[in-house]
Amino acid sequence: MTKVEFQKACLEAGIQLNEEQMNRFEKYMQLLIEWNEKMNLTAITQEEEVWEKHFYDSIMPFSNIDFETMCDIGSGAGFPGIPVKIAFPHVHMTLVEPLQKRCRFLNEVKTQLNLENLDILNVRAEDLAKEKRECFDVVSARAVAKLSILLELCVPFVKMNRTMVALKGKNGHEELLNAKKAIDTLGVELVDEEKFMIEEDATRINLYFKKVKHTPSKYPRAYGQIKKKPLEG
Repeated sequence: MTKVEFQKACLEAGIQLNEEQMNRFEKYMQLLIEWNEKMNLTAITQEEEVWEKHFYDSIMPFSNIDFETMCDIGSGAGFPGIPVKIAFPHVHMTLVEPLQKRCRFLNEVKTQLNLENLDILNVRAEDLAKEKRECFDVVSARAVAKLSILLELCVPFVKMNRTMVALKGKNGHEELLNAKKAIDTLGVELVDEEKFMIEEDATRINLYFKKVKHTPSKYPRAYGQIKKKPLEG
């Protein structure tokens, strides 16, 4: 996907990107490639792949959601949070990333792109949940962990009747079947499952959950417990 194709595809989805926004995407790509030489941020560095697999893939799941606040758990190099912030500048974005070196990169992106209302928190999700419980319209995660673990880390942050979006790969539906206990326990229900091909060898499954009950206060547990005994079965 070229820059022009990216902008056109976004427009077809109802997202009109102006020159300033496109310049921000280009600057973000430059920083990603530069910093990737110093630290492991992404295996995807070819420009056309970045436009499609990082930028387009990050934005599309949120094109039909009305939201003011979003929290991206395990943001890594900033996906999907930063592309969403560029595309929807009114959104107050919070990026949660436990690795300090990745937070340094995210802060550099924030500075270079002059992004306002963007919080970068160097903290583990299960620790942050104590003070940011049910604070966000949308909570997202991409390529962080299997769904049963992901739900426990993300759902406590979601406001009642709002949305958690899990950006999953080709195993997304299988993970969904194994996450039934997590779904029931944490107080969400699956409201949509969106599958599409990024390219011939890459399938994306986006899972949309609505918070229908308050998550019990014992969740999320410490990460060691979550990983050892995920809410499955």
